[in-house]
Amino acid sequence: MAKVLVTGGAGFIGSHLVDKLIEKGHKTFVLDNLSTGKKENLNPQAEFKEADICDFEAIKPFFNGVDFVFHLAAIPRVLISVEDPVKTSKVNILGTVNVFKAAIEAKVKKIIFASSSSVYGEQEKLPLKEDMAPNPISPYGLQKIVVEQFAKLFTQLYGLPIISLRYFNVYGPRIDFESGYSLVLGRFLQQKNQGQPLTIYGTGEQTRGFCYVSDVAEGTIKAIENEDLNGGEIINIGSEKSHSVNYLAKLIGGEIRSFPPRPGDPLHTMADISKARILLGWQPQVSFEEGVKRTQEWFQNQITQTPRV
Repeated sequence: MAKVLVTGGAGFIGSHLVDKLIEKGHKTFVLDNLSTGKKENLNPQAEFKEADICDFEAIKPFFNGVDFVFHLAAIPRVLISVEDPVKTSKVNILGTVNVFKAAIEAKVKKIIFASSSSVYGEQEKLPLKEDMAPNPISPYGLQKIVVEQFAKLFTQLYGLPIISLRYFNVYGPRIDFESGYSLVLGRFLQQKNQGQPLTIYGTGEQTRGFCYVSDVAEGTIKAIENEDLNGGEIINIGSEKSHSVNYLAKLIGGEIRSFPPRPGDPLHTMADISKARILLGWQPQVSFEEGVKRTQEWFQNQITQTPRV
């Protein structure tokens, strides 16, 4: 089995990815500065390294001897990027270049980069396909496009294969429900628990290609298992079915309060996953309703006890 490094491995998606890597027998290292990641998310079988990707000299030693790198460390919020484009650009662009450079110097075999459906922005047609011209409406989306270009360029210049996976609206256990910037499901769960109305920005008819986190982790790992991926590829990891925010609110249940739309949020997302099927042999397995149910059960467990889930 391989030696793998997961940046952001204490975060929501990263920790699920680490769990699956360990299940598959890989020796797994986690690099995280715990700015948004949590120690309780860490798999005890992973070797944890605390460092910031913006500090090249600090992270460089951790890449030695590693076969594959999964780069998930980021400030992954559209709204934060609108409010602070400077800090988010530093982390999401320059921090990523640090990761790529450290991997190049350590002669890593392949990098999997977590990009985002935010690169599409507003498009006239659905589903969203990888060959569509990017149209970001937030600094976060633009930051991800820039890094995808770095991935292609570094593959060409240095011979290090870097594959970009565009994640769509990931949800599931360990979702952030404590932050004011939390994803919509996390916010709804917290609000219902506190007896507050569910806050919806806009009409609520905006739709998202929600994809359950274990499915996303599985698709991510498949990107290192296919030896025919030579780098520079961009692949959607999401759902072919989209659901409205109003429908999600209905599943959670409770009173609803509406607010004006927030800047940077596209109206609709839905993934075309034809490339993922062909190149990765992947498609989601968990239905939206089942995934929401599992997340609610996890949330109830979290508010009554504290062990790692």
